[in-house]
Amino acid sequence: MHIHILGICGTFMGGVAALAREAGHRVTGCDAGVYPPMSDQLRSLGIDLIEGFGADQLALAPDMFVVGNVVSRARLPDGSPKFPLMEAILDAGKPYTSGPQWLAEHVLVGRHVLAVAGTHGKTTTTSMLAWALERGGKAPGFLVGGVPLDFGVSARLGDGAAFVIEADEYDTAFFDKRSKFVHYRPRTAVLNNLEFDHADIFDDLADIERQFHHLVRTVPGTGRLVVNATEESLQRVLAQGCWSELARFGAGGEWQAGGSHNAFDVLRQGEVVGRVEWELSGLHNQMNALAAIAAADHVGVAPADAARALGSFRNVRRRMELRGTVERKGGAITVYDDFAHHPTAIRTTLEGLRKKLDDAGKQSERILAAFEPRSNTMKLGVMAAQLPWSLESADLSFCHTAGLDWDAAAALAPMGDRAQVAGAIEPLVAQLVAAARPGDHIVCMSNGGFGGVHDKLLAALRVAAAS
Repeated sequence: MHIHILGICGTFMGGVAALAREAGHRVTGCDAGVYPPMSDQLRSLGIDLIEGFGADQLALAPDMFVVGNVVSRARLPDGSPKFPLMEAILDAGKPYTSGPQWLAEHVLVGRHVLAVAGTHGKTTTTSMLAWALERGGKAPGFLVGGVPLDFGVSARLGDGAAFVIEADEYDTAFFDKRSKFVHYRPRTAVLNNLEFDHADIFDDLADIERQFHHLVRTVPGTGRLVVNATEESLQRVLAQGCWSELARFGAGGEWQAGGSHNAFDVLRQGEVVGRVEWELSGLHNQMNALAAIAAADHVGVAPADAARALGSFRNVRRRMELRGTVERKGGAITVYDDFAHHPTAIRTTLEGLRKKLDDAGKQSERILAAFEPRSNTMKLGVMAAQLPWSLESADLSFCHTAGLDWDAAAALAPMGDRAQVAGAIEPLVAQLVAAARPGDHIVCMSNGGFGGVHDKLLAALRVAAAS
């Protein structure tokens, strides 16, 4: 089969492309931003890429056009279509489908699907679960919205029956407004947490809870729901109906952790069944681990083995990823890259680092948070008032305000002189360099490239150190 993917350079659609190519299909694709590293990754797989969405691509005559949710029926100011290829497909009556639908029909069918859903931690928990199954001898397939360092790729078919997938609640395509995850039909589903997000497509939290219950409805009676026991929103989801085995984790659940965040026993109904010792920090990662272990147990990986596997888990790129250090007299300045963009994710990331430093006796070392409100929800400003709360663990905070229609300085005003704003990357870097001192930890947080701030910051810090 020849498939042509519209929006191929997105994380999810790029993963679909890699899986289709591995399965032996001919794959081509197009996108508005065909650039490294995704373009290099796809071309290395023998996938031909085209820049833009020109209608002339109809002449490729694939068996199926697979449409990413970046594509819409939008019009440009002059009235012309933003995506001419999609208009040509519709006019010609050519076959098309969404990425999740194609994946369900051509990759997931017949597999034991383990789907990981939640507002936060999907990528990390999916990667943990895939690693636990890998070390447990299950040779799983997977599709992750990031690159797990233990595998080096975001997607593979795998040789075993299990397939682990990051289950996103965002909508499927312009012609299918259901959440992506309703297509996956999991036998094991993790509901990690649930908060309001994606304000561009959901009206309120109840709207998202309804989508999560659509996922619950697809899990068979012999399946397992692994649910965060501490989330009231998820209890409301379950109250709408639950037909599967329920495994709850966290306070009040059957699966709990005893000990510090980086060295803890795993307890099932009060009995110690494993122990995790790792370099990761934060309560959120401890909860992610419990979810992964409870899910792995459903496909026959003993909790002790899954816990042992997580001891060697190396996390995912852009999850508190160390980008570099600059030596200064009196101590190094450390720069990290993190994907956090929702206020809760920002808070848990910074809290985790603060606790890690405190536990190491480094209470005097400061945390500097640099972030950009880039997600659709944050751009709308609906969570602006939560920013001071999300940044409480940071000693100083620096906000990149380019592209915002709301006043970030006003939102951060309660922080006083602990917060600064900048409308471009260069002045943001200058602010950070002026503020940084030996021993500082600078965490750069965004769900995008952040204008290459990491390399620019490290270069500027080295210049400052040498002067």
